[in-house]
Amino acid sequence: MNAIAQPVTPVRTASPNLLRSYVLEARSEFLRVLRTPSSAVPTLLFPPLFYLLFGVLLNRGSAAAAHYLFATYSVFGVMAPSLYGFGVAVAIERERGWLALKRVAPMPPGGYLLAKLAMAMLFGLIVFAVLAAMAVGLGGGRLGLGQWLELGAITLLGVLPFCALGLMIGSKANANAAPAFVNLIFLPMAFLSGLWMPLSMLPKFVSQIAPLWPAYHLSQLALMVVGQVPVAGIVGHLLWLAGFSAICFGIARRWLARAG
Repeated sequence: MNAIAQPVTPVRTASPNLLRSYVLEARSEFLRVLRTPSSAVPTLLFPPLFYLLFGVLLNRGSAAAAHYLFATYSVFGVMAPSLYGFGVAVAIERERGWLALKRVAPMPPGGYLLAKLAMAMLFGLIVFAVLAAMAVGLGGGRLGLGQWLELGAITLLGVLPFCALGLMIGSKANANAAPAFVNLIFLPMAFLSGLWMPLSMLPKFVSQIAPLWPAYHLSQLALMVVGQVPVAGIVGHLLWLAGFSAICFGIARRWLARAG
């Protein structure tokens, strides 16, 4: 007696929840940062401490100086989490084989980088909030609501070029050399871009080479918001930052592909 053929019901596999995957990856990155306070604490403390010294204690009550320093130190505050979060962290994880494991893991494309980008943005916003509270309470900063929102947006999006630069460093340098490379770029760029003091107070050659640095172009956008520089050349600054980010990201992608 022949067995009656039963219809075969296809087994449906659950489609991956992309949003949940991104959230979990960002959560893992957040936990990683919490477990390494040696890098997280200085990133959060250095910009407010520098601003407290130069923007509050050494400022002689000038509202223009207070607004200038708040705008430039907001840019300074987004540089560290972007450069260190990508430059040092990617170098360490690449050397330890973590990136190779991520490539074979069932995770959405770009989840690794988006998690680090989200963390850099979060740290940037935290630093901006602390600096804003210090500017209002101690530095005499008085800005309109629109100006606060514009500066916050610049802070949020300003991490992109520095994340791209950090990724380029992390894709090539080894774990021991990456912190040195970041330090060689981070503080000199901040000084040469006029973040610590106006370029007019520095030697002429510094102002001539300042447009070479992404921190200069981002600071010019921030200074336009607080009325410290004329509102002109916005498109030029944005295009420069976008082109710089694209070039650094393209180089980093090529180097990572060669690394296997």
